[in-house]
Amino acid sequence: MSVLNRVLYASKQFGKLCNFIGTSAFHRNGYLLSKAIPVPTQMARAFSVTSKRFELMDFFDDKKNWGENEVKHGRGWNKDELRIKSNTDLHKLWFVLLKERNMLLTMEHECNEKMELFPSPERLDKVNESMKNLEDVVRERNRAYHELETGETGERPAKLVTNQLGLKFYYRMFEHVIPKYANRKWNETHKFNYQGSAVHKFLRLYREKLYNVKRKQRNRERNEVMGLLKRFPNMDRAAIAEKYPSVDIDKLLKYDKIRGNYVSSKV
Repeated sequence: MSVLNRVLYASKQFGKLCNFIGTSAFHRNGYLLSKAIPVPTQMARAFSVTSKRFELMDFFDDKKNWGENEVKHGRGWNKDELRIKSNTDLHKLWFVLLKERNMLLTMEHECNEKMELFPSPERLDKVNESMKNLEDVVRERNRAYHELETGETGERPAKLVTNQLGLKFYYRMFEHVIPKYANRKWNETHKFNYQGSAVHKFLRLYREKLYNVKRKQRNRERNEVMGLLKRFPNMDRAAIAEKYPSVDIDKLLKYDKIRGNYVSSKV
């Protein structure tokens, strides 16, 4: 943590300099004139959630968490909780999450540099999930507003196109000053077609790979169901069908592999 110690010292020196500049007024020639008039801090603090200090410690976790293997934390924000918030609260919450994410990324980088364990790395995933849910809620409100006012979604128009490798994706369109037929630079970088035997071979192998992934997934689920039915023949079939919808349970019951070594209660 030598880097953190140097950052601590630099942040303290920077804070002293900011305090000196904030409490003094200078003439245009550089001579000190008098104390500056204090700014109404209550009005300024109403727009910020950061602690009142001119340091860089907001980019680092609390000192008591340094060197710990686990840090207590809560869960992320879900969409139902964010939908009942006002736009002002969502705006404030976004900057709180952004500040938390910057702090976690700084601590993660420092731990990687020192080859140390980053405590509770799932905190970063929860912050990213919360920010994604917040963006979705804001997008829902914008879409509802535009549909009510203009009859359109307000989203940037997009269309399904094919790249040079033959893979389809949604291209989000935007306005250009130059028309499409005269925009040579755009036409060189945006080619929505493919050709050649190499591309066709790639598509064939790519589809084969996707098929094998799905096939192996179905086989794993089928083997799991067969093992459950063999160990627990009286378990709820509806629950199994709900958890494994791709498995035909009636067909598996006809196999001899799922018959366990048990004595049936029926006579």
